[in-house]
Amino acid sequence: MKLTLHKLALPLEFELRISRGRMISQKSLIVELQHNEFTGLGEVTANTYYRQTLSSLAHDIDSVRPIIETANITDPEQLWNTLSPTLKNSTFALCAIDLAAHDLFAQIQGQPLFETWGLTAANMPRSSYTIGIDSIENMICKLKSHNDWPCYKIKLGTPNDIEIVEALRAHTKANFRVDANCAWSPDEAINNSARLAELGVEFIEQPLPANATDDDKRQVFEHSVLPIIADESCLVEDDVEACDGLFHGINVKLSKCGGLTPALRMLKSARQLGMKTMVGCMVESSIGISAAAHLAPLLDYADLDGAVLLKDEPASGVRIENGEIRFSDRAGSGAILHRDRLIDFQIKSDGET
Repeated sequence: MKLTLHKLALPLEFELRISRGRMISQKSLIVELQHNEFTGLGEVTANTYYRQTLSSLAHDIDSVRPIIETANITDPEQLWNTLSPTLKNSTFALCAIDLAAHDLFAQIQGQPLFETWGLTAANMPRSSYTIGIDSIENMICKLKSHNDWPCYKIKLGTPNDIEIVEALRAHTKANFRVDANCAWSPDEAINNSARLAELGVEFIEQPLPANATDDDKRQVFEHSVLPIIADESCLVEDDVEACDGLFHGINVKLSKCGGLTPALRMLKSARQLGMKTMVGCMVESSIGISAAAHLAPLLDYADLDGAVLLKDEPASGVRIENGEIRFSDRAGSGAILHRDRLIDFQIKSDGET
């Protein structure tokens, strides 16, 4: 296989602010694995919270280049198992490779990804659309700009969280989900849950910091009026069992767990434990979203609007239209990298455009 990397800067439609930061552009690393006429695509994004830069990601991937380029392409899981010990501290890099390997394998098989896992595209949940923290007026404008979605994920972690949700509720009957991104105390989470339930919120995602004590997590789990979904508290496979009894469900992020290979195992484990399942995303191009979307048959909830949040991108694939997941007719993930547009998005390093 031939390995190629592309460093991109992807502009957002709106500034995205959460409780711990904001962005107007997302830095993304695209991985290509080429074998004969087939090219598998993977993606991972830089992330300040997890200390991942494009340079560090590219370095980690290049460190295993000889293994990748001589690997057996007939078994993506075997490649993941081979690379995992070396990249155990770089799940983001491992994710990008794993996505590309699964895409390549499925293309060679002439099947969409979900079929290679024995799944069918039936009874899939719709995705939410994310509204980042802003003035209430601007948050209402963001909702109205995408007013035909069935569900909105509202980022919270401000002094006026309830007021925000009340204001948004006045403009739509759609379902709400809220994500506090670790910003609340146990008392805030419990107290907020009652009013949020009255406002038509489905669940609360990661209200407490990831390093909150189990006692605090259990207190919220037992007394919240709404289900509690783990995000920052559920990064890798071992975290699933640890979340049982502390959360009602888990949100799997491919970059955090290391790709599709472990994500499949995490979702199946959660379902066996009776927990709700969700797959989320970073702000990323249609390459990453296309791969994640193939997990939809295993999900109760989906948050796959990453590419919708972009102003522009040099890729296409699975489409999320008004929350509905629409697969491509192509084999593999369905993602396409439009090479004629790459120059408009390429960057030379983490700090250069």
